[in-house]
Amino acid sequence: MELAYYSDYAVRLVNTEQPERGGDSLTSVEAVRELFGAAQQAARRATESDVTRLRTVRARLRAVFEAADRGDEVLAVDLLNALMMEFPVSPQISGHETRGDGGTSRSNGAESGGGRPHWHMHIADHAANATAGYTATACMGLAFHLTELGVDRLGICEAKPCRNAYLDTSTNRSRRYCSDRCATRANVAAYRARKRRESGRTAESTQEATARGEH
Repeated sequence: MELAYYSDYAVRLVNTEQPERGGDSLTSVEAVRELFGAAQQAARRATESDVTRLRTVRARLRAVFEAADRGDEVLAVDLLNALMMEFPVSPQISGHETRGDGGTSRSNGAESGGGRPHWHMHIADHAANATAGYTATACMGLAFHLTELGVDRLGICEAKPCRNAYLDTSTNRSRRYCSDRCATRANVAAYRARKRRESGRTAESTQEATARGEH
């Protein structure tokens, strides 16, 4: 389902904040516009008010990911449904690519001779402000991702102090970290902790052996 592509909007917004590090990159209109990526027409509507609005939405979307990460599927769905009720979408059929099977086609109002359009669902942006448009898109994409792949595909990175959200697209549902960098850092930390435990046990054994020798 192509609408699942928009689920990345939710991840991008949630990850503008690093709660355990006290970091927040969503501090300006420019930062809001960067969230939109290639959707520059929608991004141009952003104002200072959208910084505050999107921060509020961000907290609610993080709650969705955290509930899913804890295995509370019902709460995750309820939280996401509440957002979608507040920020509804306007879907429409779009065809801005063509299939090479001959014939004349019309794509977004323009005729072409390159073949039939590749029709797909698209979220039309008729929202009153940038936040409403962005949130509606993010929530609908996340909803399609959730229903197509499962609630357990939404997660929070296990590499402390990172708390980034991620979408698990692995074939065996094994993802635990938001990035390769976090996975490497967590593995190194686990290795060092294991070595410390082994060193501790070795030291204890040596002390016990020494004590037995003294008696």
